[in-house]
Amino acid sequence: MKYFIFRNQTIEPFFGDSNVGYSGYGDISVIPDANSYVWFYQPSITPDAKVVSQEVGNYYDKLQMVLQNISQDACMIVFTLDILFNVPVTGDDFDVQSAICDFNAKIFDLAQQDKRIRLVDFSEFTSRYSVDQLVNWKFYFTTQAVLNPKLAKEFKVWWAHKQEELALKRKKCLVLDLDNVLWGGILGEEGVAGIKIGGDYPGNAFTLWQQALLQMKNSGVILTVCSKNNEADVLEAWEKNPFMVLRKEHISAWRINWQDKATNIKELADELNIGLDSMVFVDDNPTERELIRQVLPMVEVPEFSGKPYDLMPLFRKLVDRYFRIYSITDEDKVKTEQYRANVNRKAAQAAFGNMEDYLRSLEMKLAIMPVNDFNCTRIAQMTQKTNQFNLTTHRYTENDIKQMTNEGCPIYAISVSDRFGDNGITGEIILRPKGKDRMIIDTFLLSCRILGKGIEFAFLDTILNLIADKGVKMVEACYIKTAKNGQVADFFDRSGFALTVVTDTIKNYLLELAQPREIKDYFRISFK
Repeated sequence: MKYFIFRNQTIEPFFGDSNVGYSGYGDISVIPDANSYVWFYQPSITPDAKVVSQEVGNYYDKLQMVLQNISQDACMIVFTLDILFNVPVTGDDFDVQSAICDFNAKIFDLAQQDKRIRLVDFSEFTSRYSVDQLVNWKFYFTTQAVLNPKLAKEFKVWWAHKQEELALKRKKCLVLDLDNVLWGGILGEEGVAGIKIGGDYPGNAFTLWQQALLQMKNSGVILTVCSKNNEADVLEAWEKNPFMVLRKEHISAWRINWQDKATNIKELADELNIGLDSMVFVDDNPTERELIRQVLPMVEVPEFSGKPYDLMPLFRKLVDRYFRIYSITDEDKVKTEQYRANVNRKAAQAAFGNMEDYLRSLEMKLAIMPVNDFNCTRIAQMTQKTNQFNLTTHRYTENDIKQMTNEGCPIYAISVSDRFGDNGITGEIILRPKGKDRMIIDTFLLSCRILGKGIEFAFLDTILNLIADKGVKMVEACYIKTAKNGQVADFFDRSGFALTVVTDTIKNYLLELAQPREIKDYFRISFK
């Protein structure tokens, strides 16, 4: 089963019964075969606040007992506590609130110490509703469901987004218009000093909005610009307006011209080497929004009210719907620099007469490292996010990666750098032993931003040489067709593997490791 849920009330309408198991009310017996566990205890409904606060005080002890009995590689998703119904008779009765705050504070601290724990702030959901909406008394007395089952549909949508967040899945790129989106007014008409940014309303709204977008960029979201404007005017505004928060160095790529925005967005996707379905487009013009919805339906296009005081609610919607993940990696923090470096690489390539000379000039360094506590999150994240150069598209959580490591599966990541910058960890391979001298390539993937330089072959050949030295004689591999990975359909063919089975969606391969694999000498390869 995917989840086993520890609970103290009826919650089946909210989590469903597909691949989900439930404890008895208050039962903390551990079912060992769950992929992940969920702790969903909420305060019971009783007029006696001391009884409720005492129950809440016991929840933490129960949670710790469960943690002692589940695997060190398991994942425990813990919902924070919230007050669904509480009517203190006196104004100075804060027993329930105090107990809930104490429990939540303890699990915040516990999550810092125990890497198995993932926290979900339940108040993000409950704060949307009034007290009367949260509890339906008829259902409560007949089903023991404290939370109103009429909210189940909305809860499932919210929980689905939370699961994507926990799995480190999100959109990659935010495409922004400029006039009346990043600042108030039309730059071409009002000039660098005349646009609304900073000072009083509406300028202060655009300042806070830009500050929020900068934090989004710092969390790994790629910021781009698509605007009908004169590029020279925009560059001047970025450079000279003292109130500007977002500047040229924060933008990974831009199209500032008078071409239609659908073409511009496709060019941005090509330049950054990302899929259109990983992009979100924000524009104040409803005609432009409709154009993208019609021509590029894979691009997400949220509504935009055009009122500056709605910018921060929009920011919240963008984060909640498209860009929130549970935690970020070191690679996420420097995405802008990495993608801008890729633009510089493409410009440098044009100066060389042949590809070999260009690749040698890059001074590429490939650092190969086994999975460890520091890169495990990134390795899991790449399986969730990488679609194009991904031979099997198996999705794995951090817990899955740890489990495979414990089972003896060799897992390696690759970090790539060159004279233009460091791309960080951008590829991985997961192998599964099969007998004494045979292995299966379970997963082989690379980020699209490092493709086109032969790194994929150098990485694979290095790993094949490594396992051959350890006695492996045969390697099995597989390509599983998806809607997005067509570019790697013949990768194993080009790598010298023998095709053994072909169907409409699967190609199986076999390779005998008889001779060392030759690797181009312009790659400087190291092991960490």
